[in-house]
Amino acid sequence: MSRKVFVLICLLLTVFLPTVSLSAQQAKKVYRIGYLTTRSDASENHRFAAFQEGLQELGYLEGKNIVIEVRRAAPGQRERLGDLAAELVRLKVDVIVVSSGSLVRVAKEATTTIPIVFTVHADPVADGAVASLARPGGNVTGLSDLHSVLVTKRLELLKEVVPSASRVAVLLDAAFPTHSRQLKDIQAAAPPFGATVLPFPVTGREDIDRAFTTMRKERAGGLIVLGAPLIANHRPQIVALAAKSRLPAVFVTSENVDAGGLMSYGANLIELWRRAATYVDKILKGTKPADLPVEQPIKFEFVVNLKAAKQIGLTIPPNVLARADKVIK
Repeated sequence: MSRKVFVLICLLLTVFLPTVSLSAQQAKKVYRIGYLTTRSDASENHRFAAFQEGLQELGYLEGKNIVIEVRRAAPGQRERLGDLAAELVRLKVDVIVVSSGSLVRVAKEATTTIPIVFTVHADPVADGAVASLARPGGNVTGLSDLHSVLVTKRLELLKEVVPSASRVAVLLDAAFPTHSRQLKDIQAAAPPFGATVLPFPVTGREDIDRAFTTMRKERAGGLIVLGAPLIANHRPQIVALAAKSRLPAVFVTSENVDAGGLMSYGANLIELWRRAATYVDKILKGTKPADLPVEQPIKFEFVVNLKAAKQIGLTIPPNVLARADKVIK
């Protein structure tokens, strides 16, 4: 080998070896993603699967370049959430994803530095989760389902289906941060529809049973069920009691209608969970949560269950049925 060739090889190695070494280090980087939830129903599993699929589409594979640390508080054990969030912080996760807007506060109390992404939030600005939708500020961002904006639309749909419903019950989680504001919005919207709102805050299974007993006694003509982990964890009970009470009910998500509920109007939550993966991706690549605007849905689903309507002896008006995105027959 001539001296010139030897020197050239050495120069090339000097240039390319550090790059190869750096690339190898980056390839071996395994990110830790914390996932905090209070939900235990089948729909939570579907949403979490959508989140995982979203990550896979972006090139993240569990066991290869990411590890997802799931921490779940069972229904009725919300007091454990603080400890679970603190555990994720001790694990030094790169980002914490929370499955409900109500968990943002818990995560924020555990850390002011680790990025937090909420998969869904009814009203993140009013709740103090972010400074504004365009400029969240701090270490929190995510996606909104606009529940607080859509509550009056659900009342409108209910009155279209049951014009005679002058007394409308509202089932809500007594401890859920945004439900009191949503209830006020429904109460403010009720007079033009000639409706009186009957609120039923609940904390668990027994409360739900008593609520439906009282609804029947107070001759409620319709029901609006607000969305929250507590409500989702008792979905079968609520759907069954609404049918037994022959009470037309409108829910937040289509999962309730798939389970036998009458109708729903809201954002596609499966898509929100999938979209949450894009937030995680941007954060892992260096974007600060404060610079990631809160995303709002642009498409909403109206789903009707004709089987449920028949079960309670209700006929859905053709003009309402024509607007449905999905009809279960």
